[in-house]
Amino acid sequence: MIAIGCDHGGYELKQEIINYFVDNRIEYKDFGCYGKGSCDYPEFGQAVAKAVAAGGFDKGIVICTTGIGISITANKVKGIRCALCSDTVSARLTREHNNANMLAIGAGIVGANLALSIVETFLNTEFPGEEKHCRRVAAIQSLEEETMK
Repeated sequence: MIAIGCDHGGYELKQEIINYFVDNRIEYKDFGCYGKGSCDYPEFGQAVAKAVAAGGFDKGIVICTTGIGISITANKVKGIRCALCSDTVSARLTREHNNANMLAIGAGIVGANLALSIVETFLNTEFPGEEKHCRRVAAIQSLEEETMK
């Protein structure tokens, strides 16, 4: 199941992605926001990240105008590796190399067609588990543990 959330700047793109989920029978939960009224991205980025980190969701997708603020927010949650992607190559490589469990998209940067291709690539790319990539992901996680002390 996929967790998804956005602020007002990402609302319309989130609706496009939800339509993609419905059309492709992908299970999801929408963590908001639920309209175009001004709101704060940390609330929604954190909600999605905490849900993914808790293990209830396979992956998460967060959207704001640039994708920057909401990705920074998501990455503050222990266990999250959120990648801001604006192309399909980055979406593929962040899954293959970083085992990213969250994707951030900037709705004001990426159009709907490209965003849907990025989402599809992110969701359909598996982490191959090569030793060098596992070692690097483990190093990220150990750094996270050190800074939590």
